[in-house]
Amino acid sequence: MTDTTGLDRIDLTILKALQRDGRMTNLKLAEEVALSPTAVLARVARLTREGYILGYEARLNPMKLRAGMVVFVEVLLDKTTPLIFDSFKAAVQVHEQIMECHMVAGGFDYLLKIRCADMEAYRQFAGTALWQLPGVRETRTYAVMEEVKSSSHVPLPRL
Repeated sequence: MTDTTGLDRIDLTILKALQRDGRMTNLKLAEEVALSPTAVLARVARLTREGYILGYEARLNPMKLRAGMVVFVEVLLDKTTPLIFDSFKAAVQVHEQIMECHMVAGGFDYLLKIRCADMEAYRQFAGTALWQLPGVRETRTYAVMEEVKSSSHVPLPRL
């Protein structure tokens, strides 16, 4: 867990504002937190340097880009050795359809979030890529019928 003791109310307000709108100008951000643009720029630089801000990116509309279907896949591996884990982790990195990959505790080893155009595209991906990943013994697929909430916003601590 990252230590947030070095953050004050202004830092958290800056993080909240940038998380809401990463394209916000420094001037607008300075107005929002009631500091000078120079002071805000220094704080943003420090928050970036200390790893609180990892980067900026645009949120794209998956429906417009033929990636509207979300599928979650439980993956059970043949063996749970460091070599198999490393091979599996390296292999998922090269597939852009795999949006997220999480090692989990429980009845399976990894949980994947996959985006593709439709069920046919998923079936093709599963047959040519997913089931060919190193060490895969079994998968369970859950096709999403409705995306009720999807966010990349990190909950911020309250001061």
